[in-house]
Amino acid sequence: MGSNTSFVTGLLNSIAEHGRTLLERSNRSSGTTRLETLIDRCEALLSGQGEASGVALAADILDRYTRVKPAEGLAFFEALARDFGPDRARLDAAIQTYARTGSPLDAAEIHVASEPRRQELFRRFNLAPGGTRSLVHMREQLMQVLPLHAELAVVDRDFAHLFSSWFNRGFLVLRRIDWSTPANVLEKIIRYEAVHAIQDWNDLRARVDSPDRRCYAFFHPALIDEPLIFVEVALTKDTPGAIAPVLDQSRRHLKPQEAKTAVFYSISNCQKGLAGVSFGNLLIKQVVEEISRELPSLTTFVTLSPAPGFRKWLDGERASEHSVALSGADRKALEKLDTSDWTEKPEVRQELAAVLSPLAAYYFLTARTPKNKPLDPVARFHLGNGARLERINPMGDLSPKGIAQAAGLMVNYRYILSDIERNHEAFAGKGEVVSSPAVRKLVKADTSSRSLVSAS
Repeated sequence: MGSNTSFVTGLLNSIAEHGRTLLERSNRSSGTTRLETLIDRCEALLSGQGEASGVALAADILDRYTRVKPAEGLAFFEALARDFGPDRARLDAAIQTYARTGSPLDAAEIHVASEPRRQELFRRFNLAPGGTRSLVHMREQLMQVLPLHAELAVVDRDFAHLFSSWFNRGFLVLRRIDWSTPANVLEKIIRYEAVHAIQDWNDLRARVDSPDRRCYAFFHPALIDEPLIFVEVALTKDTPGAIAPVLDQSRRHLKPQEAKTAVFYSISNCQKGLAGVSFGNLLIKQVVEEISRELPSLTTFVTLSPAPGFRKWLDGERASEHSVALSGADRKALEKLDTSDWTEKPEVRQELAAVLSPLAAYYFLTARTPKNKPLDPVARFHLGNGARLERINPMGDLSPKGIAQAAGLMVNYRYILSDIERNHEAFAGKGEVVSSPAVRKLVKADTSSRSLVSAS
């Protein structure tokens, strides 16, 4: 893959360099702002150029975009939304023709005419050397301003539409990350780790080079040495309930052949500009296949997952006088969470664990967003991929981050290969949270029949 990619990259660079000479001869614009020049060149790119000048023009636009100020970048996105939509005249004509003829070919013309010009613009950007990387970065910047500029959602939808095709499974390459992986990739693993921060190179080596640890990542040929998403795996005998022993560099290493369980303890998306493009479910399923071929002794596939929305929900319930989830005794016990040293007192941890476990079961099984989805984003991800909620671990992560986001709570989701499709259908079709009997038993009898809708 590397040699072919290098050849294509070199060819594109050669074409772009030749085209840049043509641009310099034909473009001597003056008296226009950087934004106006950028938009004018986008129009020129769409108007149709020779291959060399087209590639060079795309490269020139992307280069100019990297140098605009934030306000100019916002104005550029606004211009994309306003001026680079569908060709209205062509679309109106296509609709009228189809209304008159009812022809399948005329219906197809409506589809073609309704495509925003932005999509073709982005395709032509992608011809430039490094175009894919530039477009992913461009969308990342768009997503930063999108919450305050809803009108730009049309531009984001076009990015998402194209990325879903460009980054589909057929283009993704699964690679194992180990200590022989190039240093520039290993450095990115450290930088992109989003669940359990990697402290230093020794910590990284313990995670990717220990005999009972594995790390896998998806790559795309257009983004050389840029992982899209990666997963860290621990090989264990049993299902762990806490993250500290998993990350402990001084632990006794298990021989891989003795392992019965593969634990997915960290999944990190690396490219913010690819948000919404689903890699995680593909990654987990392929890693299960890969690691099962290597170690056929593995019988159990689980996660050790954070619950990033639990503490926020819990604090909201504590602040509400009308919470159906909390009893008076619960409220009293939870006051200990407000002390600074509760994690250092075994008896307090035990008391809190007894209270947090049923509340967590209620949170996962009953609490819902206004759209009737589970509140927890990690739960939505794994349940949507066909896992079941297997076990709640109330003292699973006592790090400052774990306490802040989940009051120390972690959970296990289990992937049972024969049940994945059925579980996915239950969740996607009925909104059912498939869970183990042990989790269902935790929900208090007086709250199990009620539903809580949250604004979170």
